Amino acid sequence: MIEHTTLEPDRAFLVGIQDPGENPGQAKAHLEELIRLTETMGAQAVANLTAKISDPNPKLILGTGKADEIIQAAEEAEADILIIDSDLSPSQQRNWERLSGLPVLDRQLVILEIFAQRAQTKEARLQVDLARYEYALPRLTRAWTHLGRQRGGTRGTRGEGEKQIEADRRIIEARIAKIKQDLQQVQKQRATLRKGRESVPVPTAALVGYTNAGKSSLLKTLTQAEILVEDKLFATLDPTTRRFELGDGLAMLLTDTVGFIRKLPHGLVDAFRSTLEETTRADLLIHLADASNPEVIPHLTTTETVLQEIGATAPRLLVFNKIDAAPEATLTALQSAYPEAVCISAITGQGLDLLAQELKDFLRGRFQRFCVLLPFAREDLVALAHRSGVVEEKKYQESGIHLQGTIPERLVSHFEPYKISQDVI
Repeated sequence: MIEHTTLEPDRAFLVGIQDPGENPGQAKAHLEELIRLTETMGAQAVANLTAKISDPNPKLILGTGKADEIIQAAEEAEADILIIDSDLSPSQQRNWERLSGLPVLDRQLVILEIFAQRAQTKEARLQVDLARYEYALPRLTRAWTHLGRQRGGTRGTRGEGEKQIEADRRIIEARIAKIKQDLQQVQKQRATLRKGRESVPVPTAALVGYTNAGKSSLLKTLTQAEILVEDKLFATLDPTTRRFELGDGLAMLLTDTVGFIRKLPHGLVDAFRSTLEETTRADLLIHLADASNPEVIPHLTTTETVLQEIGATAPRLLVFNKIDAAPEATLTALQSAYPEAVCISAITGQGLDLLAQELKDFLRGRFQRFCVLLPFAREDLVALAHRSGVVEEKKYQESGIHLQGTIPERLVSHFEPYKISQDVI
């Protein structure tokens, strides 16, 4: 009789990091996100501790006293691995492993492992492999320095460890070069497909936002497409494009894209740049945010930062999702701070008619030019113009902020009191 055994998940001890300027509430939210990342990776978060950084230690990030406390707590929790919510340098990672005697994963590696598990298509797998190899390259010494100590040659000769590191480096560099070549071929195929779509003049919109904001759910609801929808981080890595019929002879191509996250590794942004090009080429960016998440405002900031990094300049339509699960006070505050936003629930269907109308207005070109002189105290209107329209000119003058461009008609009233031309708002 064959006995089947089930491998137990790694027992992970998590170290949350409270960076300078962060309050305890933010640190708690970041730790909760790290727990979700850990569980998504397939490990079990058995215990955790949050460390406040006041004077960063270049060897460990944290002071030696706090490091000793963490290592002792990890031993008491019988942890198999240590996960630190920061981007560690190769030397910092080695120092932690030397002190703890455990494998140490930083935030980058956790996200890379999740991406590796989620990658389904050839392009996604190539992009993940590229990011993983580039992460591993500067960390090769960790695996082979013991050989250098044990077999290091006499003066003027190289030890076995150093030779092995050089051999491994050449292997990885060759693999990186090969992956980049393969990606170029895949990107050519993607460009051909995109050219075919562009030959049919249908406007495009990209669904962007923080991971688990509900982008796939919204695409599935709007287009009735057979799309995987999971309540997990990074459930979608490959862009999916579907046609959305709006009625009145209007239609759009909607593309679901990879979600963003706080401290998204630059290696992943670079590796997935070809996938993210779908975002930069869209006519409209539908920025979806989870209104029920207490960190919704930081999530908005994170998404905008990544969009700027990849050069996405299309007009934005801000959409707050999951309003069925959001507190009423939160919704009121969000609507006050972001009057241009549409509030919906992809699950219950609430607000989807308003979203469809906004998309129709966009397709019909219901934008109006504006030319205003804003008081310095109205930076909120400057931000509103950048989020929802196109700012063609911005000048800081002695009398105020001169702003000119186009905005949706429904937002004109916010700028009306400050217009400086009768011809345009």
